[in-house]
Amino acid sequence: MFGVRLISVQYIIQMLSIGFAYMTPAQLRAFHLVAEAGSFSAAARTSGLSQPNLSGQVTALERAYEARLFDRRGRGAVPTDAGRQLHAITTRLFAAEDEARALLAGEGTLTHGHLRIAADSAHHVVSIMAALKRRADGVTFSLSIDNSAVVLERLLRHDADVAVMARSVSDPRLQALLLRRDRLVLFAPADHALARRRRVAVAALDGADLVLRERGSITREVLERAMAAAGVQPRSIIEVQTREGVREAVAAGFGVGAVFASELGEDRRFRAIAIDKADVDVAEYAVCLQDRRRAALVQAFMDEARALAP
Repeated sequence: MFGVRLISVQYIIQMLSIGFAYMTPAQLRAFHLVAEAGSFSAAARTSGLSQPNLSGQVTALERAYEARLFDRRGRGAVPTDAGRQLHAITTRLFAAEDEARALLAGEGTLTHGHLRIAADSAHHVVSIMAALKRRADGVTFSLSIDNSAVVLERLLRHDADVAVMARSVSDPRLQALLLRRDRLVLFAPADHALARRRRVAVAALDGADLVLRERGSITREVLERAMAAAGVQPRSIIEVQTREGVREAVAAGFGVGAVFASELGEDRRFRAIAIDKADVDVAEYAVCLQDRRRAALVQAFMDEARALAP
């Protein structure tokens, strides 16, 4: 006859804990809070949990999988490569949780939350933020400004919830809403030779000194494409990382700059110069991930963007 061995529940649990790593929702939440805040102490302040509690949960998660998730540097906690990848996952996980909560509670409960926005210009996004703030005063924002290529990368990495950028997208992972159309213009100091002309062809830039944003900027891409089509070769291109830096370099006489017409504004140091007979039209889009479009704050942002679009 077959022998029968009775195995206790305690024995099974012991064998499972030895043979398999495991995680708990509390550990993932603690990890996510620290990754978002940048330190254990900051996460404790924003979450209302104690620092030892957070530290213990994260340490237990690291030990269970023998993985280092943070580099502890002084008072800060910087995610390792594994930590950054896990943070992308927990961002989606807790965003889905927030989306489910919003769905069950109804739209009328949108009173608070934090929205991470990436944009290639503050000029095109602050009006949407202001409209959303009027709708829900408890909503807070973080806004990062960079070129369009970096903005798109941040959105796809889940480092931003929504984006506003002058780059059309055909990626099925993204949903895009046209905000406005614009056109590139040149600008130069009042005493520059080109400043005496209201309109010029792209050919006028042949042999000229230019001040442009870094590669990845849609402004630079559009102008360089137009120059290439016209066979124009500038004498030099000075590369500057920010719009403010471009303006100051142009004002100092380093060359001619390019900007969206709506962004130039009133500045007596410059003269705007229209670009004639060239394809230098651009458009600005509000963009979100398809899998986040029903999250309460993301949906609210896109709704306000749609209401403000012409």
